[in-house]
Amino acid sequence: MSNHPTDKQIQDAYALAQERYAMLGVDADQALETLAQISISLHCWQGDDVAGFESPDTELGGGIAATGNYPGKARNADELRSDLDKAYSLIPGSHRLNLHAIYAETGGKKVERNELRPEHFAAWVAWAKETGHGIDFNPTCFSHPKAESGFTLASYDEGIRQFWIEHCIACRVIGEHFGRELGTPCVTNVWIPDGFKDTPVDRKTPRLLLKDSLDKIFAEKMDPRYHLDAVESKLFGLGSESYVVGSHEFYLGYAITNDVLLCLDSGHFHPTEVISDKLSSVLTFVDEVLLHVSRGVRWDSDHVVILSDEVQAIAQEIVRGDFLDRVHIGLDFFDASINRVAAWVIGTRSTMRALLLALLEPIDQLREMEVSGDYTGRLALLEELKGLPSGAVWDYFCLQQNVPLGISFMDEIREYEKRELSKRS
Repeated sequence: MSNHPTDKQIQDAYALAQERYAMLGVDADQALETLAQISISLHCWQGDDVAGFESPDTELGGGIAATGNYPGKARNADELRSDLDKAYSLIPGSHRLNLHAIYAETGGKKVERNELRPEHFAAWVAWAKETGHGIDFNPTCFSHPKAESGFTLASYDEGIRQFWIEHCIACRVIGEHFGRELGTPCVTNVWIPDGFKDTPVDRKTPRLLLKDSLDKIFAEKMDPRYHLDAVESKLFGLGSESYVVGSHEFYLGYAITNDVLLCLDSGHFHPTEVISDKLSSVLTFVDEVLLHVSRGVRWDSDHVVILSDEVQAIAQEIVRGDFLDRVHIGLDFFDASINRVAAWVIGTRSTMRALLLALLEPIDQLREMEVSGDYTGRLALLEELKGLPSGAVWDYFCLQQNVPLGISFMDEIREYEKRELSKRS
């Protein structure tokens, strides 16, 4: 007897689930149609532990740490693209790629980061055209000799600042090239590690320097049909525990004043502070936001995303606020202790399941209860929703999208590991 349900069993279960949701005024077909249109940006750095292709001797810096030594990490761009292809094939829907500047392919030649050009990413563009993925981009302001002091765009050294300004400008040009070539806007996100390990006496000057650097980076306006700028805050990092120049308040003010996207990373705040609570506030004042969905365990540890309360709350805020066309969803985690392809698949599928749960809510009925003051009814209905057959709807979506149901995707990942990953030293 097979361990997997037949297509008819999936379809029959979905028909019953449809009826249950219809009794609450929820159109499950419409929910799946909407879900199929949501693209999540998968982060390339999960595949190789944020190593990149600049030099095999480059040490990970900027307060970033990838822990674990699971075998089979990608050693070059072809292997990384192969791993991504496998991951995308196991995830329902059509999705994007989030690429860092250190994943340039320079033909073995040394190219400094401030000299990177679109041609150094030609193979990525060709792959994206062939596979139908949009590309998002990031300057890499860490793991570099000119970042060893812990400061880049906010450095007191004018030469250091200028180098990173030029790098970020180059990345914007590359990002716009992606957008033009692929026909979908590239979101280029600026994150820097700048900060102090111990308490500074002057918090103001580094922020003034950062503002000046950003003003120079964003001086040339780009067509939003092809390119969108974003800035990302952080509360603290390894080596910047006491003070980070690019704080949430700094970048919120900068984004509002300069009409750029604000990036909210779910691991970049206090352990008890959640970005789901910030979305409606931020989107009252900025046009669009970028999300980096991650999972912090006690600190910004970038664990693989699961279907947690906070991920569900983020999805609910996006859907309940009708923000789907104003929120760019990307993932940001790197776990080297488990199969890296599986990490992508688990994290993306969990994020999509959270979005589906939000799309299956009778939001109009819930909102009416709230406006009328029927908080008892609101609570009762929210609890009742937790027992409804959303799993049957998800299984039907996977069937529609021709991807494995349940954890059967692990069969393909284990076969891929045996065939490909096990051969990598």
